[in-house]
Amino acid sequence: MSDYLEKFEKMRIAGNLAAKTLDMLTDNIKEGVTTDHIDKLGYEFIRDHGGYSAPLYYRGFKKSLCTSLNHVICHGVPSDRVLKDGDALNVDVTAIIDDHYGDTSRMFCIGNTSIKVNNLIDATYQSMMRAIKILKPGVKLGDIGFEIQSFVEAKGYSVVRDFCGHGISTTFHEAPNILHYGTKNTGMELRPGMTFTIEPMINAGKYDVKMLNDGWTAVTKDKSLSAQFEHTIGITENGYEIFTESAKGFSKPPYI
Repeated sequence: MSDYLEKFEKMRIAGNLAAKTLDMLTDNIKEGVTTDHIDKLGYEFIRDHGGYSAPLYYRGFKKSLCTSLNHVICHGVPSDRVLKDGDALNVDVTAIIDDHYGDTSRMFCIGNTSIKVNNLIDATYQSMMRAIKILKPGVKLGDIGFEIQSFVEAKGYSVVRDFCGHGISTTFHEAPNILHYGTKNTGMELRPGMTFTIEPMINAGKYDVKMLNDGWTAVTKDKSLSAQFEHTIGITENGYEIFTESAKGFSKPPYI
């Protein structure tokens, strides 16, 4: 028991820094700004608060954050691309402090986004929170996937199969994999002390993925819009704790 309480304390600190990074970036994510600029701000904020950006040099990744725009599902590489009115952007931040990782992402709307975009973002956020709210010891991994899949498919969306949530603590990605689709009452049983991410990637069209030549950027094969949110979570004796909640109460756009 004491082992995981100490782990949770460290995960809280790392998760808090990751969430605060997204809070800081919120006012800076606007029309006319490049995703490279967002990356630089994120890198400096994490560094200035005693942390390190986990994606930087991870398997050769050259940036500190992932910035996934419009039909990019995940792992978008920051660049000189300028944000335009109507863009939808996911920013994914992972901070390391004291060898522990905090991993989180949020969607951002640039200027006036369409109702189609807003509805997809809303459903994606709701699907993550519905899955989080069932978490406690004894719940099975398949229940998490079922909660997300049944909710978004009823709205006509699809769940990406090629990427999933993951265990996380002193390693960026570890067991178990957390699939965002599944069957109730199947898979591993949750137990106190487990720490992992839930990060559904939801497409407005089909779930098929295409990888770009950079080896990182995953896009929707049918060029439909995609959205994602992510939290890092710990399983407690009788429920769960979210390590990456916003201190400003920012959950999904609009962030006021």
